[in-house]
Amino acid sequence: MNAHDRIEEALLSALVLGSLAPPAAAGAADPAGCPPKLQAAVRHAVFPGGARIRPQLCLAVARACGDSDPRLTDAAAAAIELLHCASLVHDDLPCFDDAALRRGVASVHAAYGERIAVLTGDALIVLAFQVLAHGAEHAPQRLPALVSLLARRVGAPTGIVAGQAWECEPFVALPAYHRAKTGSLFSACTEAGALAAGADPQVWQAFGLCLGEAYQVADDIRDVAFTTDLLGKPNGRDLALCRPSSATELGLSGAIAHFDQLMARAVDAIPPCAGAAALRALARAESERLVPQATVRDLALAA
Repeated sequence: MNAHDRIEEALLSALVLGSLAPPAAAGAADPAGCPPKLQAAVRHAVFPGGARIRPQLCLAVARACGDSDPRLTDAAAAAIELLHCASLVHDDLPCFDDAALRRGVASVHAAYGERIAVLTGDALIVLAFQVLAHGAEHAPQRLPALVSLLARRVGAPTGIVAGQAWECEPFVALPAYHRAKTGSLFSACTEAGALAAGADPQVWQAFGLCLGEAYQVADDIRDVAFTTDLLGKPNGRDLALCRPSSATELGLSGAIAHFDQLMARAVDAIPPCAGAAALRALARAESERLVPQATVRDLALAA
């Protein structure tokens, strides 16, 4: 099974595990089951997905480390994507970005209302840890480290919750903001992939952090250079909301140069392993997808 199909199957299984799969027939909601709006909103937040780069990265590192427990690897990858989806639901809320679009469709709060959106994000966070626990049946000794890792990379003081909270402060250093906002969860991807396979996670941390910081810089660049249609979400939000942005602080050309440096550091940080070539190829493909030579870089040269 290829990585994409493996991820989608794991996410579908996660929703079934959490009793969030759709009822067998239209209008057949179980009064004792999940509230229908919440059930629908959770599915809306998870499907259809974006690039799924975070679970892809988790799978790729696990394969590079031998993937000795594919069930646990799938659970870790699904948990990370569920946590990412939760962060997007909360990020889009009126109290933060007030974004009506996500992945080219209505954001959860635009489609189902603000109250359901808040609860959807909460439900996805809880489901992520439920999925992880369920997937560790054959390797329970690996579960504590995985739970601790994801909790640290999502919560305070340096996880994605902290990254969101920095947007509420009058000042934050850009690297610290980027590491918390995006780098932390990318680090969770690489470290969790290693942990799920029974390998040392520490040697994979730098790869994930550099890749995650590069991804956030790319998001800053795309917010300036891409249209709403291309992004699948509103553009120009960093400037409108006075958020920290590498494109604002460094200029478009400077931000692209910083992105290239971070991607090079990410590739250099891949430890020697059987899957190193595949991981380098994945990183380079993401670099071109995020900041394509023919569009964003040409705009910077013309500026």
